[in-house]
Amino acid sequence: MLYQWAADALKAYVPLEEKQIMELLEVPPSANMGDIAFPCFILAKQFRKAPQAVAETIVEAFTDPLILAEAAGPYVNLKFNRGHYGSLIMRELEKGKAAETGKGIKVVIDMSSPNIAKPFGIGHLRSTMIGAALYNMYKLAGYDVVSVNHLGDWGTQFGKQIAAYKRWGDDKALSEDPIGESLKLYVRFHEEAAQDDTLEPEARDWFRKLEAGDEEARRLWTYFVEVSMKEFNRMYMRLNVRFDHTLGESFYNDKMQTVVDTLKKKGLLEESDGALVVRLDDEGMPPCLIIKTDGTTIYPTRDLATAIYRHDVMKAERLLYVVGSEQRLHFEQVFSILRHMGMDWAGSCAHVPFGLMKFEGKKMSTRRGKIVVLEQVLDEAVARAMSIIDEKNPELENKEKVAEAIGMGAIIFGDLKNNRVNEVDFSLEDALNFDGETGPYVQYTYARTQSVLAKGSALEQAAVVDNAVELSISVDVLGDSGWELLKLLTKFPEQLQRGIRNNEPSVLARYALDVAQSFNQFYNKERIVTDEVSTRSARLQLTRLAGLSLTRTLQLLGLQTPDRM
Repeated sequence: MLYQWAADALKAYVPLEEKQIMELLEVPPSANMGDIAFPCFILAKQFRKAPQAVAETIVEAFTDPLILAEAAGPYVNLKFNRGHYGSLIMRELEKGKAAETGKGIKVVIDMSSPNIAKPFGIGHLRSTMIGAALYNMYKLAGYDVVSVNHLGDWGTQFGKQIAAYKRWGDDKALSEDPIGESLKLYVRFHEEAAQDDTLEPEARDWFRKLEAGDEEARRLWTYFVEVSMKEFNRMYMRLNVRFDHTLGESFYNDKMQTVVDTLKKKGLLEESDGALVVRLDDEGMPPCLIIKTDGTTIYPTRDLATAIYRHDVMKAERLLYVVGSEQRLHFEQVFSILRHMGMDWAGSCAHVPFGLMKFEGKKMSTRRGKIVVLEQVLDEAVARAMSIIDEKNPELENKEKVAEAIGMGAIIFGDLKNNRVNEVDFSLEDALNFDGETGPYVQYTYARTQSVLAKGSALEQAAVVDNAVELSISVDVLGDSGWELLKLLTKFPEQLQRGIRNNEPSVLARYALDVAQSFNQFYNKERIVTDEVSTRSARLQLTRLAGLSLTRTLQLLGLQTPDRM
């Protein structure tokens, strides 16, 4: 808003297109310098003056009665009339609409993608919650978004699982704890394979049978998929994450031969030591394996079929893959092969990588059984949140529900506040801090806005009866801290677009922190529920808008916002 108003005011004095002016505008380094700054360096040649002199020339000519222009070196600093523009901003914020920049564009987001027969570990949280946040962000911006849970339900790992079951499986133990026992079998396979050379060939043979439709292999595979999905769905319900489609790698089993045939037809497949590969020397990458020596498929084969299906059948115009950074080369190879196949839409495919999540400095490994089960972490976070509530507000209504919201919010926000490509060393104690850059801090700030509004509601209702509430506000009624908060609230659309442009939910998490900090400064510096009617009304309106901004932003990230904490 302010950028647009500033450009409108400046265009009569600056020989540039409005869009150019908008792109040049900055925020001054100090609030007392003004609200918007326009740098004059680019105009030096046209004006045949030094940038400082250009700024002075513009200021001398500037006549807008509601905007004060001041020269500060090579900059023109603009100060908006707070009463006039404050009222305009509040009217715009009341509408609460985000620009539908993505209208008519279909985006498929590949996210979560846990492996069957493994526990849902805290490491799965990143793909799940980053993907869910991106889904919400794209949807708010008007995109036609489709979320797909691309389950790891195919591949040699299932040959290993079946081979391990056939050797050491205990049906009674498996029925009592399907996921835990499946993990034990998988870990034991890798331990035994280090000494037993027959295990790996046995696993490959079982996967070959599975791809060929062997009845026993399919029976065991189906069992592992069913018990795993029951466990996964329970976790997704708790995380409040939904998928438009749950399509595992197995869904594309009958679509891979077409890919192989197309690669052969285009002369892209070459034999290498009994396997079939696509060479990518021209792009500085190693060969990409398509068919292994035993005739079975591998990840790239399935992902090529997946991409083609999502484009041709789902009609996606953009394909996003929220998958760990360690798969970077894999996706570079897949996208490169799509280009070699003549798929001109390959440029619309994007890997959205994220760094590893460690737990208290330790990297997790399913093969070694070193996995931190997400449910255990969530339970611990909720229990600690309940302990804090019992200590600080034991009479709180629905405290079990609030503790769940705080505990879950601490985990989710503790992940999403980080730039996704960074490695996250997760600390439960840090995540539950009510005073740091945490989910509980932002949630508590939202609850504070609701508490203030509750205190002011009776007085406001009386004022409405007396017809004393006016829409316009006086220049200084919000105070400096309130004016800074109001300006910050106008930046949500800009932050949403930046988050989408970079596929980066941390942009909105950081914005929520900024709003929370700004509101708390306003809360501490200004008396909101004051006796003066117009002042109280404007400050309560600003408080309500801040609360709406916080709850909207947190909900996009997957957090709940309790009214009381």
